Order: sequence, then structure tokens, then C-alpha cells
Amino acid sequence: MKSGAALQVLSPRTDQSAIAPHVASILECLGEDPQREGLAQTPERVQKTLRYLTSGYGADPARIVRGALYPMTYQGMVVVKDIEFFSLCEHHMLPFFGKVHVAYLPKSKVVGLSKIPRLVDVFARRLQIQERLTEQIAQAIQQLIDPAGVGVICEARHFCVAMRGVQKQHPGATTSTMLGKFRKTETRNEFLSLVRGI
Repeated sequence: MKSGAALQVLSPRTDQSAIAPHVASILECLGEDPQREGLAQTPERVQKTLRYLTSGYGADPARIVRGALYPMTYQGMVVVKDIEFFSLCEHHMLPFFGKVHVAYLPKSKVVGLSKIPRLVDVFARRLQIQERLTEQIAQAIQQLIDPAGVGVICEARHFCVAMRGVQKQHPGATTSTMLGKFRKTETRNEFLSLVRGI
């Protein structure tokens, strides 16, 4: 990932009301009547849902942490675990969901704890793959907080696996990104033990 890429603010079309007519066309292609009672409001509902689920495109990670960075010398590890997230896979636009565990080693400043889940949401609320989501969270924290190291673990279940293709109901995927001192075995192992509650 290029330096600064995680902090890029994307600009979706401002006229997102254009989504609803396309949803109506899809319903017609499926053989449905988009005007029937149960579907009459579906295009607008889908439009509203997609705008929410992709709201991360217009979010600015730097703005989220602005004003929430505090000078402090702290020799330990900061861990925020079990951050729930929902996202849409970019291949089928089906949901994947799970938990993210984030840790960092402060140099000279810490960030308000509520900002880390908000950063997770910025990247989860885009069309994603799990690997990129994990990488973007780690890179954003590294660039915004400038810690000695960052560790991110993402555990997720994917509806594109459960509902189509191999149709397996329970497989989960785990991805991780370790930056800076988290590439050292002892730091990584400490992070893993804290996440697992060992």
C-alpha cells in the first residue's frame, strides 16, 4: 500500500438518488414487478441502505482523530479488541462481518479509545476485501498516531461463502497486519495472548 493511501478521502457521486432507478431495473430483470405492494418502496430502501453501508468513502480518518491525540509517555501496549464490524465484499456485494482487534505501542501520544472503532468503520463501510480492510486500518493508525508499532487482527464470516459458491455455513477467515515493533515475535505474541485472553 502506498504511503498515505489509507488516509485518502474518496468522493462518491453527490446525486446518489440515481441508485433507486437501477434497483427497480434489477427487480424487473429478476422477473419481479417493482410496483407491487411489497416492492414499491424497495428501490428507495436499498438506496438508503447502500448509502449507509458505503458511507466510509466520504469519511476523513484524519478528521476523526483530530483533537483526540494526547501527549503521553506510555511504555505498554494499548489494545482495543472485539470491535464489531459489517462490510460488503467487492466481488459480490454480499455482507461479511466479524470482529477487529487493534493494538499499538505509543511513542509520545495516545488516541482517544473511541476513535479506533470509528476508524474501523471508515474502512469497513466501503466495498472491501478482508485483507485490504485489515491493512488499511493498520496503515491509518500508523500514519495518524505515529506509534512504534501497530497490530491488527480481523476475524470474519463471509456470506459469499455461506450463501453461494461452496455454500459452507461456518468457515471463518482471519487476517492480520503487523507494522513496526509488532513484527518482532515477542510483541506479536503479547498481542495475541491479550486478544485470546491467555
